[in-house]
Amino acid sequence: MTKINDAKIAILSTHGFEQSELEVPLKKLRDAGAEVHVISPEDGQIKGWDGDDWGNTVPVDKTLDQALVADYTALVLPGGQINPDLLRANKDAVKFIREFLETGKIVAAVCHAPWLLIEAEAADGRQMTSYHSIKIDMINAGAKWVDEPVVADEGIITSRNPDDLDAFVAKIIEEVEEGRHYRSAA
Repeated sequence: MTKINDAKIAILSTHGFEQSELEVPLKKLRDAGAEVHVISPEDGQIKGWDGDDWGNTVPVDKTLDQALVADYTALVLPGGQINPDLLRANKDAVKFIREFLETGKIVAAVCHAPWLLIEAEAADGRQMTSYHSIKIDMINAGAKWVDEPVVADEGIITSRNPDDLDAFVAKIIEEVEEGRHYRSAA
């Protein structure tokens, strides 16, 4: 069991993340006492998407090739349409996510980021939610899709959209403090 103020959390993202879906968990998890690193395939800064145009940039703390799953308690995957679509085509990003899943560590995905859970072959048989436009993708991957603000299934957390971020972050904190999950294979 890890207290949130002892947790080290990775946020995996690239350009085109939904602005609030990275910034809100980053701030709230840091405010709760966690050490949080933004990890990306590229170094420097990544640019968010806010509404119908490019948003703010966020500094990258570590590149994907510098990050080790063993160093982190949990992984957060922000959504937006662009960010998870780019990451699911990146074999190193998918490998990083799979390693988190295989070790039983917390993995949390919001909005379109459950696409990454599909790519990592973690959706089959699990109760999950997502942004409504990818509901059929989730069902086709074998998820038991539900329309709820946040869903946790053996330490895999999914959430629908920016309106659900308070519940999403609260569930991340709860699951981190609960500890690792020994999950059945998807």
